[in-house]
Amino acid sequence: MSKSNPFDYLQQELVINGTSYKYYKISAIGDKFDELPFSIRVLLESAVRNCDNFQVLEKDVKNILNWKDAKGISNDNDVEVSFKPARVILQDFTGVPAVVDFASMRDAVLKLGGDPNKINPICPSDLVIDHSVQVDFAGTSDALVKNQDLEFERNKERFTFLKWGAKAFNNMLIVPPGSGIVHQVNLEYLARVVFDKSPTGENILFPDTVVGTDSHTTMINGLGVVGWGVGGIEAEAVMLGQSIAMLLPEVIGYKLIGKLNLLATSTDLVLTITKNLRQLGVVGKFVEFFGPGVSELSIADRATISNMCPEYGATIGYFPVDSNSLDYLRQTNRSEDKIRIIEQYLRATKQLRNYADASQDPHYTQVVTLDLSTVVTSVSGPKRPHDRVSVSDMQNDFRLCLTNKIGFKGFGISNEQLSASGSFTWSDGNTYTIKHGSVVISAITSCTNTSNPMVMLGAGLLAQRAVERGLKVLPYVKTSLSPGSGVVTYYLSASGVIPALETLGFNVVGYGCMSCIGNSGPLDDNIVNTIEKNNLVCCGVLSGNRNFEGRIHPNTRANYLASPLLCIAYAIAGTVDIDFEKEPLGVDSNGVNVFLRDIWPTWEEIHLVERKYVIPAMFQEVYEKIEEGSSAWQSLQAPSGQLYPWDESSTYIKHPPFFDGMTRELPVAKPIVDARVLLFLGDSVTTDHISPAGSIARNSPAAKYLASRGLTPREFNSYGSRRGNDAVMARGTFANIRIVNKLVETTGPKTLHIPSGEEMFVYDCAERYATEGISSIAIVGKEYGSGSSRDWAAKGPYLLGIRAVIAESYERIHRSNLVGMGIAPLQFLPGQNAESLGLTGKETYTISIPEKCDPGQQIEVVVSTGLKFNVIVRFDTEVDLTYYRHGGILNYMIRKMLD
Repeated sequence: MSKSNPFDYLQQELVINGTSYKYYKISAIGDKFDELPFSIRVLLESAVRNCDNFQVLEKDVKNILNWKDAKGISNDNDVEVSFKPARVILQDFTGVPAVVDFASMRDAVLKLGGDPNKINPICPSDLVIDHSVQVDFAGTSDALVKNQDLEFERNKERFTFLKWGAKAFNNMLIVPPGSGIVHQVNLEYLARVVFDKSPTGENILFPDTVVGTDSHTTMINGLGVVGWGVGGIEAEAVMLGQSIAMLLPEVIGYKLIGKLNLLATSTDLVLTITKNLRQLGVVGKFVEFFGPGVSELSIADRATISNMCPEYGATIGYFPVDSNSLDYLRQTNRSEDKIRIIEQYLRATKQLRNYADASQDPHYTQVVTLDLSTVVTSVSGPKRPHDRVSVSDMQNDFRLCLTNKIGFKGFGISNEQLSASGSFTWSDGNTYTIKHGSVVISAITSCTNTSNPMVMLGAGLLAQRAVERGLKVLPYVKTSLSPGSGVVTYYLSASGVIPALETLGFNVVGYGCMSCIGNSGPLDDNIVNTIEKNNLVCCGVLSGNRNFEGRIHPNTRANYLASPLLCIAYAIAGTVDIDFEKEPLGVDSNGVNVFLRDIWPTWEEIHLVERKYVIPAMFQEVYEKIEEGSSAWQSLQAPSGQLYPWDESSTYIKHPPFFDGMTRELPVAKPIVDARVLLFLGDSVTTDHISPAGSIARNSPAAKYLASRGLTPREFNSYGSRRGNDAVMARGTFANIRIVNKLVETTGPKTLHIPSGEEMFVYDCAERYATEGISSIAIVGKEYGSGSSRDWAAKGPYLLGIRAVIAESYERIHRSNLVGMGIAPLQFLPGQNAESLGLTGKETYTISIPEKCDPGQQIEVVVSTGLKFNVIVRFDTEVDLTYYRHGGILNYMIRKMLD
């Protein structure tokens, strides 16, 4: 704690379990405190505790305390504040690039005459290696073992690199591969809820707050921890002790009343909330849940809702800590001493919530209400997570989507093509027919739902009843079960449902981020050929959180988010073109129709099983040795030393070029002159469209690069596994097969080299512009960069030579990432866009950002046609401008270390 902190007068002592702790009694700061939303109280505490009038200013504290006046009513007053999270959580996907960047930053600091030891995490960082593997062996009893062996075979070099990082950098905890998905490990094990020691070892109490390199970091909001996703670039700065500059958010109060009906699941609830809040418009805002209905939800239910916060667009979806939260800590084997510390500190600072006590309700910018009893069984799709459909309407909705014009709810299938079908012979010698709506992938996948014993055990009980009635899944449907942690497997096994799940093909295949991120593994060639030959809209059904085009699998054009129970139901049905009320899933051994309602378990039945089998001893057994890892992890030999010994022959870990040519002095700002449009895109371009993800197509520039390094297609692995190699990632940027670039007529990763009129891969065109000395920009529509918080969605465009993006609007995290890489995010004025201005994308553009630019300033864009138009510079804070002037946030950090 700084001696110059002007708020040290709020510091008090609290004796708990015989130990004296210091803490800041923020509730004593003034009368306005009691009206603050609980999430804003957490921001206030961080500002009070960290106030040094350098990174965190006294005015930051005053601005947060005056939240009601500034943001308590919806207005356009942008108030900037600083926030220092208590810790950072990294997943393997972005953990490797973070460690690569840290290693290369050390090299740069040394080269410029500084001390490389200064590049070390100050803020605690938890890195969970939840690497996803191809589910090549789904449907077999040894799928998990085979996938884990395959994972180590493919990724040994990356794992070795991370093991080096754990030794080379201080204050970094690594959870080895095969332990679980990052968000669930965070919830069940890593979350502190309240810290009891400062980074220097002082006994001080303060709320656990976190930023993570995945947008679904918000899952931890369900346990009362304020945290959200940031790009890897911003996370690295936080690890080095930087505060986050953010705009003070509006807080939407989401009031829950009533109780869920006996057939509705937490998945149905979250899909309802997601659609509701996306329609309301909560991008850049906090959502805080309150009301008596919250007490009816378990922490797993709340975590499910918080997990999908990025899908409804908010920064956080927060549930303040209450008695249920403390009970969950007991259930997950946190110590009674630790729970006593948490409870007494939160009571002392008025941060412990009683949802039944309306007198505790704070002021909110806006309040919306949902009666839980109105929630019905639902799915979302076929292309976006917020397009909720009641299961009772599903058949009709899917049929309408087939004939609707191509869009988020349409595939443009002509009337003549509606009856299209195709047949193929399977390995069992039988011939099978598929048509529009046929399910070819059904995955109970990690993340959103697999933290929730109710839906996981419910799926197991449904599977048991299905097997008892003789129901089966067609053999060609690719089924898989990837739990969020070993605890899930433990209670599924203990409750006796695993054999039934395996009978239906839902074998445990691994614990990482799998089908939801596109690592479903390949479909059989016979199925792929039949789909493509007959132009079929076949389906994937998954219990994840994202179903954007091309994400799950290139050949599942329609993808639906559903509860684990419905994943099994649709797998058995073999189609989404079914009315469960009127049509049976199949017939039993006596020829009697079996309807879904006949095998659907009641909540009372599921609760009985949960109370019996989900117990603290499970969490203790799974997590007491989690940091040791498997024997394969323990046997990995990693290099030692401050600086990483880069291997030039490596195709996984490569020294990045981000700091090549960097000088100690601040570079002189240069205008963007006569830039060409590399990409001319429409609305809702997600980070899935931008950032490399999934498998590496054999005809892609990335594949050609790997082949030139002597690798065979079998060795290509995935883009996720090669995030430590910028040469692969640059070639995979904008490589999504569903991306629509208006400069070319075909869908996919192509663009137009405008001077020559030649159509080529995006990467090849970017390289050509670079050799010609031509800068590039991108022109895009609304919600640019929505989806996962992927740093490569900014790093990749930077390496392609894109120096500015002009968009109608941005998703919060992606805009920040662009700034972090030194790319200027520009925004059309309200009511204007490329179409209204008559832009074709074939012009050249000159853009000059003033040396003394202000946040949100308007500047002029000059087009080669003679057109001039103004845009808003989306540097939202002074810190944004500072990072941009330095050429990016990491360049700024290096220069800071050299002072």
